[in-house]
Amino acid sequence: SGLIGRSWAMVFAAGGFEVKLYDIAQEQLTSALENIRKQMKELEESGFLKGALSAEQQLALVSTCTDLNAAVEGATFIQECTPENLELKKKIFGQLDLIVDDNVILSSSTSCLLPSKLFTGLKHVKQCIVSHPVNPPYFVPLVEIVPHPETDPSTTERTYALMKKIGQSPVKLTREIEGFVLNRLQYAVISEAWRLVGEGVISPTDLDLVMSDGLGMRYAFIGPLETMHLNANGISNYCERYREGMRLVLNTFGPVPEFSGEIEQKISQAMSEKIPVVPKVLDARRKWRDECLTGLAKLKKQMKSD
Repeated sequence: SGLIGRSWAMVFAAGGFEVKLYDIAQEQLTSALENIRKQMKELEESGFLKGALSAEQQLALVSTCTDLNAAVEGATFIQECTPENLELKKKIFGQLDLIVDDNVILSSSTSCLLPSKLFTGLKHVKQCIVSHPVNPPYFVPLVEIVPHPETDPSTTERTYALMKKIGQSPVKLTREIEGFVLNRLQYAVISEAWRLVGEGVISPTDLDLVMSDGLGMRYAFIGPLETMHLNANGISNYCERYREGMRLVLNTFGPVPEFSGEIEQKISQAMSEKIPVVPKVLDARRKWRDECLTGLAKLKKQMKSD
């Protein structure tokens, strides 16, 4: 019932599904429900609530439970949202493996743990899959669906169909790979950003502007491959024009940074001057971020319908 669990609960309720939110402590569940109620009411007032149901109708679909057996009884889909700890996740899936039937899908929110590390040896391994959301899932719709080598294709298809039904944007990976796809792309950007700041080419704040007011403007609507396609007369023409230049630049990239030391301090200082590391300030900035994401999501939906 943490941040990701609450967000998933809201997404499933918005899709009209009955949701049971499980945690080991009742006070955590009470707090989670209060948080969900507050968020749904605010979203409804601002016109950004997802789904066809009212906030009250969606809230009525969410209940809480401190008993795992009772929580999963009658479930068709179980989304695990425990902290990013392999042993903890394996423990939870080991418990679930003993009590679920042969039809329920066991899904993990993990952002980096490979399905083979999580699910190998489980009796219901064919029903296991990773459904990695982007934080926060309510405002960013992408979900990476990553199968275990033994996952049944029907598990992948059912998960994909469910994510589409609740308004998310699922993508299917054909096999597991370290970091999945989103984090591999993200880490490539972070790595070069770190090097450019570290080498004194650009300041941390200007580096972020290159993305937010440059690349990010396009990437909010189209990906890097379509960008290439449109920036020339198709992909082949782009490669013909730019392949030598791309290879020349890419060959100058340095080794993987350590993400520590003087460069870490330099970037930390710049970010802290912009957004002080104070809970109240960070929370306000996150709220602003989520409002921007909500507005962008609404714009994208409107543009697609146009």
